[in-house]
Amino acid sequence: MTVYTSWDRADASPKRAAESNAEFFDRIAGPFWDQVRSVINEWWSHFPDQARPSLRSRLRDRNSDANVYSALWELYLHEMLLGSGCTVEIEPQIGTRGNNPDFLVTRDGKQFVVEAIWTSQRLGDALSNPLPPQLSDAIDGVLSPNFFVSYKVDRAGAATPPQRRLKAGLTRWLASLDPDQVAVQYEHKVPLPKHTWQEADWRITFEAIPRSPGKRGSPTSRTIGVHPAIWVDDESNRVLEAVKRKGGKYGDLALPFIVAVGHAAVFPEDEDTETALYGTSAEYAHTSAPTSGRMLDGYWTATYEHTHSRVSGVLTVDNPAPWTWTKHIPVLWRSPDPKSLPAPALPTWATARLSESRVVRQPATCSVNNAVGLPKEWPVGDPFPRDHRSNPS
Repeated sequence: MTVYTSWDRADASPKRAAESNAEFFDRIAGPFWDQVRSVINEWWSHFPDQARPSLRSRLRDRNSDANVYSALWELYLHEMLLGSGCTVEIEPQIGTRGNNPDFLVTRDGKQFVVEAIWTSQRLGDALSNPLPPQLSDAIDGVLSPNFFVSYKVDRAGAATPPQRRLKAGLTRWLASLDPDQVAVQYEHKVPLPKHTWQEADWRITFEAIPRSPGKRGSPTSRTIGVHPAIWVDDESNRVLEAVKRKGGKYGDLALPFIVAVGHAAVFPEDEDTETALYGTSAEYAHTSAPTSGRMLDGYWTATYEHTHSRVSGVLTVDNPAPWTWTKHIPVLWRSPDPKSLPAPALPTWATARLSESRVVRQPATCSVNNAVGLPKEWPVGDPFPRDHRSNPS
């Protein structure tokens, strides 16, 4: 048994809005994605027999994209640990609260515990962007070799409207526009052309965005170039909540404990993680010379009772996914609490620690791609080759 079986995959089109991640990974054709499936199958086989069925079920879960990416995050962590010379026990029975953490890790005769959590930046609720996936896929199915479109939902109906007239109207409008003329006019501050569609209590306004000359001519690439989005959380709060959720779950482990946070975000910033763990940087002017310090709002600085000292470190990787596994450097943020057991650092991890109020960083000494046994530029090739895209509608 494997996660993905071999079969004649022919659909190389990008992920559709109504498609789950599990469906996409199993459906998408092409050498780039064959590499991804092959490595996932191989890494999955490195788990103990008893752990494989549950992991496979999560990787193939068509009802939860979060389950898929959480499983991929654990798959990557496990392989990185093995490739760094560690032995790994899955869900060991340790701790004082009856729960089992993900990994008990042994390296050079020393042990530590790693608990994985994946979290993603949350979009606004349905009212901020109520476009149904079926409607999004219909718009993306419009033939538009010369333009992308952006859209704004002015009014949303109660039910998904018919799509044939929408696609026909967009096709006629986009075909009537000259991309070079629109581009020149836009450079002279002329607004982009607009088209409004109304049907069944829906009203959507589109803007035509000229494709650059080198990107024109493909009748099957995505038509939507810009989706409206409203972010309802910030990076520091998500990291802080993720560590809080896992930090006290297992009680006393009597070993160094690392919470590994894989976080997906549009614009991830180290400063946000620094704030979440060490507190907001502040300047104090109540003395003769201004001094810098930290506010008491970080994971390790928000309490005087050392209730967070059980977490020895937090390991973070930005936007972990198969196409970033060999490229993004893990960072171990060490606890400044004197009661924390020291967190060991693997050669593939950069480190950060708090010295007074300043964060001191050290680079990794080994490339992460070496630890996972893959080339730096992996997967090789184009995920969506221009000449082989198909977008069935």
